[in-house]
Amino acid sequence: MRTTRLAIPDVVLIEPKVFGDTRGFFFESFNQRAFDEATGTSYQFVQDNHSRSCRGVLRGLHYQIQKPQGKLVRVVRGAVWDVAVDIRKTSPTFGQWVGAELSEDNQHQLWVPPGFAHGFVVLSETADFLYKTTDYYAPQHERCIAWDDKTLAIGWPSLGTTAIQLSVKDLAGSALADAEVYDI
Repeated sequence: MRTTRLAIPDVVLIEPKVFGDTRGFFFESFNQRAFDEATGTSYQFVQDNHSRSCRGVLRGLHYQIQKPQGKLVRVVRGAVWDVAVDIRKTSPTFGQWVGAELSEDNQHQLWVPPGFAHGFVVLSETADFLYKTTDYYAPQHERCIAWDDKTLAIGWPSLGTTAIQLSVKDLAGSALADAEVYDI
């Protein structure tokens, strides 16, 4: 696999080696040893999640203020624009974001470590989004930062005439300035 540390070096883009021919393809979607070497971490994953969304659905920017989750995310059908926002108060990249397109065609994965808010918008007609987490879902600790927070100025891609669709929870996301953030 090939790995690239993004503008926020703790966030890593992972490009697995895909073996394909006229019959289809094969690739190793996860290997603990290779993941640890690529990210310089030793996290263990405890939960796998799968979501399906239609074009224009934007989920995020989510995080858990206690029991923070690292997420290894990928798309197995369709395409999304995926975003990680550093909300570690003492980090030199606090309040900065990075993004990458993840799709069934490029097979890329993104490692979003604990201490980050995470979100994505669906670019294709539908997208199946899979992610592994380093801690269990704890709804009482879940928080949301507004996807369109002006101080973050995230470069969400244009969807043409398709409107952004948000959940009630995501509509109520707070500004970064008002959000609970990590003291790490």
